[in-house]
Amino acid sequence: MTPDTNRTPSEIREMFGENLRRLARSHRSISELSRQLRINRTQFNRYLSGESFPRPDILSRICDFFHVDARILLEPVDALDRGDALLSGPFLRPYMGSAFCDIGPEMFPHGFYRFSRQSFVSKERYFSGIVMIKKIGANLYLRGFDPVPAMRAQSLPDNRQAREYRGFVMQLEDGISLTVSRFHGMTASLNYLSRASSFENNFWVGYVARTVREHHEASRITRLVYEHLGTTIASALPAARRAGLCSLEDLPAFHRRLLQPGDQFH
Repeated sequence: MTPDTNRTPSEIREMFGENLRRLARSHRSISELSRQLRINRTQFNRYLSGESFPRPDILSRICDFFHVDARILLEPVDALDRGDALLSGPFLRPYMGSAFCDIGPEMFPHGFYRFSRQSFVSKERYFSGIVMIKKIGANLYLRGFDPVPAMRAQSLPDNRQAREYRGFVMQLEDGISLTVSRFHGMTASLNYLSRASSFENNFWVGYVARTVREHHEASRITRLVYEHLGTTIASALPAARRAGLCSLEDLPAFHRRLLQPGDQFH
């Protein structure tokens, strides 16, 4: 559809306001949204109501945040081809859009996490790793690297790109899920976590499933523990130095308890 380029300023403001209201629906709070966009709440309300439209620099910031372009001044946002907006597009937004936005620290804080699980290859071995959860815009993302010795032990490439994995966090009714993939989707995993009772309220427990074919000598799903370590590199360094394949006894005591190594996974 060719946009109408002969619209009046009033019509442009109305179109932008309607589009901005549609984009804001997946966010729980206008106050939080305006804070993330670094726009005064009163001014943001004027955009929403169609009373004004933003300066070019603020418009660029809004477009980058919502993964749209300046056509939101002229065309309905649902009619735009937002190539990278798979999960926030009009088809999935009512079902999944709000689950990715504004996941608060009370649910899953950003920062560094130590995780533990049983090895997928050997039931006698375990794996400990470090990931970083980072908020970009309204969404939480995951990034991590497998240790070089762990890659070499499995005869896998140990260059930086081969070791890196990334993912995104989605909020569920009773927990969170993390979808994680390696470069170009070489492998992927689906993770589910819910908060575990602990003194500092910094543990989550659940399971992780690999997207691989069934194999009689290897498992595809096992229990998983996440421990929030803090937001500084210094808080994560001791755990990072111990990351990799290990024995059950090498894991922290509370990790061992939550993994329930003597109980069958259901």
